[in-house]
Amino acid sequence: MHKNPISGFSKLSKIRKMQWVVENFFKDPDGVMNELISYWHPGLQSILDGFIENSIGNFPIPLGVAPNFKINGKVYAIPMAIEESSVIAAASSASKFWFDRGGFKAEVIDMKKIGQVHFKWKGDKELLFSEFDKIEKKLREDTKEITASMEERGGGIHSVKLVDFTDKIENLYQIKTEFYTCESMGANFINTILEQFSTTLKNYIVSHDIFAVKDIEIIMSILSNYTPDSIVHSEVSCHVEELINGQSIKNGKLFAEKFHTAVEIARKDPFRATTHNKGIFNGIDAVIIATGNDFRAVEACGHTYAARDGQYRSLSKCEIKNGIFRFWLDIPMAIGTVGGLTRTHPMAKRSLEMLGNPGVQELMKIVASVGLAQNFGAVKSLVTTGIQKGHMKLHLSNILTYLEADTSEKEKIMAYFKDKIVSFSEVKKILDKIRGK
Repeated sequence: MHKNPISGFSKLSKIRKMQWVVENFFKDPDGVMNELISYWHPGLQSILDGFIENSIGNFPIPLGVAPNFKINGKVYAIPMAIEESSVIAAASSASKFWFDRGGFKAEVIDMKKIGQVHFKWKGDKELLFSEFDKIEKKLREDTKEITASMEERGGGIHSVKLVDFTDKIENLYQIKTEFYTCESMGANFINTILEQFSTTLKNYIVSHDIFAVKDIEIIMSILSNYTPDSIVHSEVSCHVEELINGQSIKNGKLFAEKFHTAVEIARKDPFRATTHNKGIFNGIDAVIIATGNDFRAVEACGHTYAARDGQYRSLSKCEIKNGIFRFWLDIPMAIGTVGGLTRTHPMAKRSLEMLGNPGVQELMKIVASVGLAQNFGAVKSLVTTGIQKGHMKLHLSNILTYLEADTSEKEKIMAYFKDKIVSFSEVKKILDKIRGK
């Protein structure tokens, strides 16, 4: 086991990096080396290696499809990249359920992004605020070359405000800026502008005699992944009697009431809300990853939004009014269809093509609808058959794959566990019996 730090690791060739790793951290260096190489992608490896630092191989995640999604009258097959069993099955089941009940209706409410320059200054607060209109004019003037291209496409800087944080942290202020970034997520665009803002602000304070205190400390200039004004809405609705499906839902009114109560529990109880929202992100993340977007940013934003009133709550809501069942989701997200991996990762490019090469607003509607579908499927299972029935069927398939069962053995085991509780030890025991062990 390697105990001392290594110098110059990033400068080693890929093969040398791999050799160092397998020789220091594995009992079978040759076997592990061959296994890592077996996951290389011929023809694309140089592209994949370019996405990150210190690449030693690939970590495959399955890409699946959820068909029959009707969103605003248009039918999609949704690409979903995820390793968790039952997620795509639940999304597919929900999309099929709502297909003949009007489908999903989605709209983008706004698309503003936010960036901040945080700085400390010990001067006259009132003077800073009174002078800020002039400072803002200079900020915009010094970034006009950076914003020109984005403005031609209808985006750019929306608003610039000075925010007083001195009651929270001594001498701290921030320049809070709102942006529109069109079809891109916009991180590089926003951060470039913010860094210029920090330079312009510092120069302005130093060069104007009106400010007696010249010492200004720029803490950081960075976009915020919390975008409460970049919101997408998706919903489904139908009469409670239309909820009957002849399978798990025999009584539409009773199902609607139980479903409504389950969502209300997630609105009031953070312990349930966390699992409830995790189900939403099962669907959202899978589409975000498949299209080359940043699922970590989308999740962080969504969870912050879920706690915006001081308590963590469910992101989805439900109501029953005049016999109409309505279930909806409002969620903030900052994603793109150009820039980043969306066009450089070969499978992200194909995923977007599968969706008809949507613009960013259309993609936001698709992502939110899949999150709502996933949530509907999970809550529907919870209040009817229970979550484990479908999940354990797929879990059984994974166990059999792990135990290297052949087709005949899989058929016998699947039949045996049709009405029984699945556990790894029990599956292995029955498989050993079949094999005569």
